Amino acid sequence: MRNHSAIAAFILLGLTNDPQLEILAFIFLFITYLLSVVGNLTIISLVLVDSHLQTAMYFFLQNFSLLEISFTTACVPTYLYIISSGDKTITIKACFSQIFFAVLFGATEFFLLAVMSYDRYVAICRPLHYMSIMNSRVCRNLILCCWVSGLLIVLPPLGLTLHLEFCDSVIDHFFCDASLILKNSCSDTWFIEQLVVFCAVLTFIMTLVCVVLSYIYIIRMVLRLPSAQQRKKAFSTCSSHMIVVSISYGSCIFMYVRPRAKDEVAINKGISLLTLSVAPLLNPFIYTLRNKQVKQSFHGTLKSLAFLSKKY
Repeated sequence: MRNHSAIAAFILLGLTNDPQLEILAFIFLFITYLLSVVGNLTIISLVLVDSHLQTAMYFFLQNFSLLEISFTTACVPTYLYIISSGDKTITIKACFSQIFFAVLFGATEFFLLAVMSYDRYVAICRPLHYMSIMNSRVCRNLILCCWVSGLLIVLPPLGLTLHLEFCDSVIDHFFCDASLILKNSCSDTWFIEQLVVFCAVLTFIMTLVCVVLSYIYIIRMVLRLPSAQQRKKAFSTCSSHMIVVSISYGSCIFMYVRPRAKDEVAINKGISLLTLSVAPLLNPFIYTLRNKQVKQSFHGTLKSLAFLSKKY
């Protein structure tokens, strides 16, 4: 990891230069981060302790919650420290580490969303074979494939970026954004930029195709069901996942496909804030409020805890 640059650290400008707005940003990010960690830890704990939730669907949901915690933790606490300390510098090694983990967790999430779509396809289109197809060994292998895919996406461009020389240290963002770091380089970054685009598009297209195909087959199967009650029940098992998929892919499409605007930097910061802070907070609520089994498990766990507290 050798770097020949004379610059030893970057300066993160953050969300705003206004001290009062920075205080509001700190409060907002701190509360959303705390709630997202608690919410996702709750889902992880429920799946661990409740035998009724120990199926493929909830195993994937548990891993998704772990990724959400990891993804938001990769960026948000660093910015909270910057606001509280007033020190906006971040070392090059710390910046590259943040990029590595943020891209790894983000890419792995997309592959996991595709796997979760396939899981819903098997559950609805091949219900009699669901337990045999989605057994524990297959589920573990699918999770491993998601992580390996995420590593393969992040390592090639990051490995090349580590050898760049930098002429500028200012990053107009609240975390280390790879595209902005490349703009600060004195070296020729054309090939790296093309590789980044290729890896991003490959991840996006591959996972989106899996999601779309899964839901095409799901919708075809559901429409063939004889009663409205059966169709409603089938769609309800997918509704939470469809909402999360819409948020994840929608934010990416808006960020990279939208036309260039004068306030492009502000829009990028806003979408990044949604992706890193708001989405990890919303996902536990989406899955608990729209999932009967998770709600029952949550209420049952609360009753057990209340009973134990009275007993002792």
